[in-house]
Amino acid sequence: MTTGYDIPEVLDRREGPYGEVVLRRHGALLQIIANGCFLMDTSDGRSERLLVDAAYEALDGRAEPDVLIGGLGVGFSLAHAAADPRWGRISVIERESAVIGWHREGPLSELTAVALADPRTRILESDLVAYVNETSDTFDALCLDIDNGPGWTVTEGNGGLYGPAGLAGCARVLRPGGVLAVWSAQPSPEFEGSLRNAGFQQVRTEEIPVARGVPDAVHLAVRPG
Repeated sequence: MTTGYDIPEVLDRREGPYGEVVLRRHGALLQIIANGCFLMDTSDGRSERLLVDAAYEALDGRAEPDVLIGGLGVGFSLAHAAADPRWGRISVIERESAVIGWHREGPLSELTAVALADPRTRILESDLVAYVNETSDTFDALCLDIDNGPGWTVTEGNGGLYGPAGLAGCARVLRPGGVLAVWSAQPSPEFEGSLRNAGFQQVRTEEIPVARGVPDAVHLAVRPG
């Protein structure tokens, strides 16, 4: 029997420069939908936390490394990084002003209020694809979670991020020995090959089992230096 509890409730719906973004509540979960495509919800967060931890562990032990997190989402990666005193500056880039607002004064603030108040944290409202080619900032780790994977992008323009030009931009903002970590809804041997072809070293994939279907994955690679 279907009840009102089973029907997602739309909390906010916005038209942004990249299309429609929606925040829904489904039972106890908050969900983000972009252009009709389910992006993420607050059900788990294991793979988002692994994204941050795996990037740190792949570094060379440098003190207080700076991390750039690509995609604010529901905030799991930011909250996890801010809970770890080993990180230095924690920058999060998010192109949707609606998502930022949902964290600053909306329903998602319950997940990230502490992290946003951390003096190490800064939020950058910008498109990551453009940012990595234009900024003068550099980082020790770049953790990307802006799509469902290299082969399943939220918008068509994101596709270039996973090709030669996009990966060159990622390498550009990484310091020597810095780590690129990319979340994906499924492992991609093809993307591993793209990382190697772009000059990254120590390319590997960590898998996160899920209840049904193929595992989530975090692709890791190190910029030479």
